[in-house]
Amino acid sequence: MNDILIKILKIIGIIVISPLVGGFLSGIDRKLSARFQGRKGPSILQPFYDVKKLLKKEQIQVNSAYRFFVYLSLIFIIFTVVLIIMGGDILLAIFVLTIGSLMFVLGGYASASPYSNIGAERELLQMMAYEPCVLFVAIVLYYHSGSFFIKDIIADNKPAILYFPAVLIAFIYILTFKLRKSPFDLSMSHHGHQEIVKGVTTEFSGKDLAVIEITHWYETIMALSFIYIFVAYAAPISHLYAVLACLAAFILEIIIDNACARLKWQSALSSAWGVTFFLGAGNLIVISFLNR
Repeated sequence: MNDILIKILKIIGIIVISPLVGGFLSGIDRKLSARFQGRKGPSILQPFYDVKKLLKKEQIQVNSAYRFFVYLSLIFIIFTVVLIIMGGDILLAIFVLTIGSLMFVLGGYASASPYSNIGAERELLQMMAYEPCVLFVAIVLYYHSGSFFIKDIIADNKPAILYFPAVLIAFIYILTFKLRKSPFDLSMSHHGHQEIVKGVTTEFSGKDLAVIEITHWYETIMALSFIYIFVAYAAPISHLYAVLACLAAFILEIIIDNACARLKWQSALSSAWGVTFFLGAGNLIVISFLNR
């Protein structure tokens, strides 16, 4: 009974703390981006103020369908984060993540806006670009530890990064898609003057837009967790190294975001698949050859 209660408390803690950390990282993102552009930038807590303001705004509803899909997307992403942090099955987490992303796409299609529909189509293209690499990550982690359970992977005597550094590099490359950074921010624009206006979120407002932002905070934690899994292993000090690796990858993504212009979807898709094949498959082939 005590074990069940402890697990419930852990799950509640993950659900509450994850968006707080994600929102704080979003604030750091905005602050560093402003510094790179020669501006002072907003407060690190500005994302929380923005969400609070959105929750108080008047709700303009085009139809009821798109709201249903957005809330479903949030639920699936929360389940993914809980599954990963609790040390669950990484393959199941990836499948649930995919369902959550599809719910978000359906929310975009449910709107009558052509900009929203274009954004939804580009969201699908982004999924096509990064999903092969994410599945490849699950494969190599299983190859490394003999288990799909994250608690077993990080309990190994050696970190996965020692054997699959190229796969980690490939994942950091496609991480730009999931964090919605340039040059791969294809489906959603943060600036209304760009060619798809606000993309998949064009028709969302108020509480719905706040839910999308909170979902992105969860997605940030989920995405960085994969890097954590690559670095952490049985040694307790490795968990500190894993956190530092996550922060380094996050800052790298911010630098890339401010240094690159948006690519066409054809270039984004082909480059993601190319990196996945040459780095991911190449790394796996080399390790398989060395272990013969």
